[in-house]
Amino acid sequence: MYDDYFFKANELMQKGEPFVTATVVRAEKPTSGKPGDKAIITVNGVMHGWIGGSCAQPTVIKEALRALADDTCRLIRLSNDPESQTPRDGLIDMPMTCFSGGTLEIYIEPQRPKPRLMVIGNLPTARAIVHLGKAMNYHVLAVDPDTHGAEMSAADEIITSLDQLEDKITPLTYVVVATHGHYDEPALEKALKRQAAYVGLVASKKRAEAVREYLKFVGLGEADLLAFKAPAGLDIQARRGDEIALSIMAEIVQVRRNAELLDLALLKNEPALPEITAAESAVQSTGTTICLPCGMELEIATAKFSHEHEGETYYFCCPACRRLFANEPDDYLLIDH
Repeated sequence: MYDDYFFKANELMQKGEPFVTATVVRAEKPTSGKPGDKAIITVNGVMHGWIGGSCAQPTVIKEALRALADDTCRLIRLSNDPESQTPRDGLIDMPMTCFSGGTLEIYIEPQRPKPRLMVIGNLPTARAIVHLGKAMNYHVLAVDPDTHGAEMSAADEIITSLDQLEDKITPLTYVVVATHGHYDEPALEKALKRQAAYVGLVASKKRAEAVREYLKFVGLGEADLLAFKAPAGLDIQARRGDEIALSIMAEIVQVRRNAELLDLALLKNEPALPEITAAESAVQSTGTTICLPCGMELEIATAKFSHEHEGETYYFCCPACRRLFANEPDDYLLIDH
């Protein structure tokens, strides 16, 4: 069993996929789980290993997913009568899901592999992004078919063919294409089809629109293009390559943290928001506004996410910010941006 446990952990780490470990640290009979029993819970709630039978598994899986969302370890105690247990600091009492007797204490620990940053191209901006990604503790993959990684030695991996991209991109990979037109379209198409978390293109607005039209022409729909950011980067008035690299890494951090907030909101069983209606998407407002949860400046005319509150429409950079505002609008309306 332990060989399978460590093999699975290594497999998930190599794939760059997060998971949770659960270990039985104490047991009071009668329980089927024993101290030292351990399991791995994947992001889709599948358990590999053993920490006890069906009385323990549903609660452990639920708490494992919560631990993964908030990136916090926890020690839980499962029993049939948690209210009668003597409280201990740092220990969370929870009920067994069926009557079996006994008590289990289980340590739950999220395992988050380094986020993956894939940089495609070998121009100054691309090289600056590689160095920034390494400094920010990303696992950096440099894709350079032209010079085979010259001046990209800081990267963790060098990829010399676009044909290798599909095996390296996961839904938790952040992709930046900075080839200045050499092979933008095929690289973007591969990254978007693999549903990368972020796909940014270093280009002018005119070039970005042309590429967007091409991607639609080859069959990518609006849902496929949600992760596509072009021109890539937050507007910080960047001019030099290193400044552009900084703006792109800032945007990646924003996307990454907003995704984590959305995961937390979903785990809290907060009510889902209705889909954006045709009337909302057809709003033809002008000027700029602020996304209240994160403070990002938005062009109203191109904002894809909005919510009406007390007769006024507010605009947001992503679904996570829209959800956060809709659930607690008064909290954000009091913030002085």
